[in-house]
Amino acid sequence: MRRGAWSGLACSWLLFVAGGAAAYPLDGDEHTGIVRLRGYREQQERLLERGTLAPGALLPMDRIVLSLEGRPGLEIPPPDEALSRRLRSVLGPHASRYAVSVLDLSDPAQIRYFAHQEDLHQNPGSVGKLIVALAWMQALADRFPADPEARAALLRTTEVVADAYIRSDEHEVPFWAPGDSRIVKRRLREGDRGSLYTYLDWMLSSSSNAAASMLLQQLVLFRHFGERYPTSPEEAESFLTASPIKERQALLEALLIDPIVRNGLDPERFRQGGLFTHEGKRRIPGGSSTATTRELVTYLLRMEQGRLVDRWSSLELKRLLYLTDRRIRYASHPALRDAAIYFKSGSLYSCEEEEGFVCRKYHGNVRNYMNSVAIVEVHDEARPLRYLVAVLSNVLRENSAVAHQTLALRIHRLIESLHPVPEAAPIPDPPPPAAESRADRTPEAAERDAPTPAVEAAPPSRGPAPSDPAEAALSADPGPSADRDELIEPD
Repeated sequence: MRRGAWSGLACSWLLFVAGGAAAYPLDGDEHTGIVRLRGYREQQERLLERGTLAPGALLPMDRIVLSLEGRPGLEIPPPDEALSRRLRSVLGPHASRYAVSVLDLSDPAQIRYFAHQEDLHQNPGSVGKLIVALAWMQALADRFPADPEARAALLRTTEVVADAYIRSDEHEVPFWAPGDSRIVKRRLREGDRGSLYTYLDWMLSSSSNAAASMLLQQLVLFRHFGERYPTSPEEAESFLTASPIKERQALLEALLIDPIVRNGLDPERFRQGGLFTHEGKRRIPGGSSTATTRELVTYLLRMEQGRLVDRWSSLELKRLLYLTDRRIRYASHPALRDAAIYFKSGSLYSCEEEEGFVCRKYHGNVRNYMNSVAIVEVHDEARPLRYLVAVLSNVLRENSAVAHQTLALRIHRLIESLHPVPEAAPIPDPPPPAAESRADRTPEAAERDAPTPAVEAAPPSRGPAPSDPAEAALSADPGPSADRDELIEPD
């Protein structure tokens, strides 16, 4: 490996890439004011035909539920050692470069947890935006503790105008207005307007770093101005430019750490240090970010229990994570097309000069972080499934997006193996006809009951037959691609 001048440029290759896939149920436009939801709903059939929308993306708001609301005392059980060994085996030769935690909720009477390197720490990338969303829910509940509708109204009616804090971000967000024939996706520009709900959607759906930084800026203003928020643009600008930078930094740190502690999470195991854009970090400096898969699953568990702030906040967070657009990375495998998926991902990769190596997206040779958190729900009467999963990986030089996609299939098959489809009860034979006396028998009955002449059996086929059941199974139609362990390159 030759470092040379490239070693000094390694930081310029450090890329913070967020996964974009739109969220929130499509019938939620009136509740939230997120107008792109109406656009997606009006174009639903076309999006389904193109494969942009998966069948599992069509749940209405009233089908998004907190599955553990009645079990607030449930905690993650000790890891099942046998299942943890099976999990390690599906990770293959790069197992040491993965951390994975899975909490299987499919059978409420037998909840299982299995994991591999559950306490390994890694920068969460855009998965840290879960903390930004939680911080907003906590701040709203503190201001309107007994009035969820007032919280929703503030999110729906407060307009945010993008400013210098968005510099710079390559991620595109959806724009649509009534009457538009199509949804346009582009980068946020200074001067773009949207409600707080819309910025939350852009942050968690398109994973916009620009939207996340604007939300943290607004959260600092929310804490500083209190009941007066939203304040005038002039007052906001005055505080953001004239206040001591350490004051803004202290406000940001408290806003990001307090909600973690108050909601039973450990900031040493999951925290977001600061803003997501270069200019945002310059104006309000932050700290470091970290995550473990166990703490990420704990976040999802608390949400399912209604314990992230309160029931209303937990349900809003789950709705905001519900995938209603093109699925990517872990969520993109065809085996999950019919499943409802609540998802956030993020990556961070960097490169340096190496003979024969070309730096490409998700292929870093210095670091190649890919992080995914998901709730997978299969609404199948024969075999309903529900499980929480968190994955952190750092496999160098390999396409980490495809690796997570393949891992999603293998974990799904493992969960399916724990919950086999019940066999259908056999249909009983009809009862025999009532006995007749010989005196009462008609000629037709006698003919019916006459013995059948023997028929000589046909000679056996001379064609080859499989020597064992496995070979026979391989000779059959392999079925749709969703049942194959193949790699499907995402866009």
